[in-house]
Amino acid sequence: MSGPRQLHLAAFLQGVNHTTVWADPAAGSQVAFSSFEHMARTAERGTFDFFFLAEGLRLREQKGLIHDLDVVGRPESIAVLSALAAVTERLGLAATVNTTFNEPYELARRFATLDLLSGGRAGWNIVTSSDAFTGENFRRGGYLAHDERYTRAAEFAELAKELWGSWGEGAVLGDRASGAFLREEAVREVVHTGPQFDVRARATLPPSPQGRPVIIQAGDSEEGRTFAASTADVIFSRHSTREAGQAFVADIRGRAVSSGRRGDDVKVLPAVSWVLGDTAAEAAERAQHIRFQQVTPANAIAFAEQVWNRDLSDLDPDGPLPDVEPVEGELLSQGRAASRRIDRAAVSAQWRELSRSRGLTLRETAAEMSSHQSFVGTPEAVAEEMISFLDADACDGFVLTPHINPGGLDDFVDRVVPLLRERGRFRSEYTSTTLRGHLGLDGRPL
Repeated sequence: MSGPRQLHLAAFLQGVNHTTVWADPAAGSQVAFSSFEHMARTAERGTFDFFFLAEGLRLREQKGLIHDLDVVGRPESIAVLSALAAVTERLGLAATVNTTFNEPYELARRFATLDLLSGGRAGWNIVTSSDAFTGENFRRGGYLAHDERYTRAAEFAELAKELWGSWGEGAVLGDRASGAFLREEAVREVVHTGPQFDVRARATLPPSPQGRPVIIQAGDSEEGRTFAASTADVIFSRHSTREAGQAFVADIRGRAVSSGRRGDDVKVLPAVSWVLGDTAAEAAERAQHIRFQQVTPANAIAFAEQVWNRDLSDLDPDGPLPDVEPVEGELLSQGRAASRRIDRAAVSAQWRELSRSRGLTLRETAAEMSSHQSFVGTPEAVAEEMISFLDADACDGFVLTPHINPGGLDDFVDRVVPLLRERGRFRSEYTSTTLRGHLGLDGRPL
C-alpha cells in the first residue's frame, strides 16, 4: 500500500517582477553569481526538485522609461545554470527559453550540454511570445501572431525531442588511438520538414542519465493548455487558490489523457509566495508591510497606468482612483508585463469596487490587486495549508517565489520544510540523481 502523496517543490528566482523587493536592506544583487549560488544551495539543502530561472529578452518600458526593477539586468539563464551545475549535486536546474526567437537545433544542443554537465538535472521551461516589442531585437524584425506561437512551439519541442532521442545505446565515442568513428546506425540523422522548420541534422551530444531535459510549460490559454498537456512534464501554473487549482488540474489531466498520455504524466506546480510569523497576527502584519514594500507610490501609479492606459502621473497615490475611463490604443507600457491582453473596463471596475467597498486609496488598491502572497501564517499553518492543497488535488506541489533575493528562501527551508518532512509529505533526502527522478517520472517514454 502506497503512502500519502508527496509534495514537489521548486524555487524560482524571477529577477524582474512586481514580487521582489529590491530596495529592502536585506536584498542582495540580482545578477551576482553569489546570489544565484546562495538560493540554489538553499534549495538543495531543502531537497527541492529544481531551481528555476526566468527569461528577459528586453527591458520593459513605461512612457519611454525603463521599469525600475529591470535596471538590475537580465542574465542569460543557461549560462547561469551551467555554472550552478558545478556547485550543486542533486538539484534540478531549469531555464526559461523562448521558442519564438530561437532555433531548435541550436537550443536542443545548449540544453543537452547543460543536461550532461549536470548529470541529468536540466529542465526547459518553454515560453512563447507574440510581443512585437521583444521581436524588434531579432533580425526577422517581426514576431508571430498570437494564434501562431503555439504552432511553432509544438513543432519546435517535437524537433528538439527528436534530436535528443537520436543517439542510440550503441553510440560510443570510439577509440582515440585508432581514431574510430561513431557507428553510423548509433547516431540517427534527423530529417524534419514542417510548417516552421526544415532540418536535416545529426545531434552532437549523447543523452544524459535522465534521457532528455524535463519540459516545463506555463501557458494558460486554450492553445497553451492543449500544448502543455500533450508536451510538458511540468506545468508552472498561475492558479494559486484551491478552487481554481482543482479546476485547472482536472482540465489538464483530461487533456493529457486525450493526447494519449497518463494523467499523472504532467505535474502541476502553481507559483506561490509566503509570509511566516510566530503567530497568525504577526504574519498578517508582515504581509501587509511587504505588500507596501512591493507597491511604492511610484509603482502604484505605474500599475494604474497599465490598467487605464493613461498618463496618471498627476494623481496622488494616497488619494482616490482615477475618475476617468480606460482608453485603448497604443500602450504606455511595453514589454512582457504589459503584453497581456486585459479587459480594461472590467479590470478597472474591479479596482473601483475594491476601493469603494473597503475605503482604499489608489496605492492600497494597487497593493491588494497585485498581491501574490499565497500562504500567510505560522510555519505550522503554512505546512498544513500546502498539504491540504495537495490532498484536494489542486496541485502536485509548488514553485516558491520569495520576495527577497537571494536569502528569501531560507526561512521556508528552515521552518516549513522540516514540518512537511515530519508529516511524511516531503523527502528528507534525495533518492534520485536526476530531475526526472525527483519528479517521479523515471522510465517514462521520451
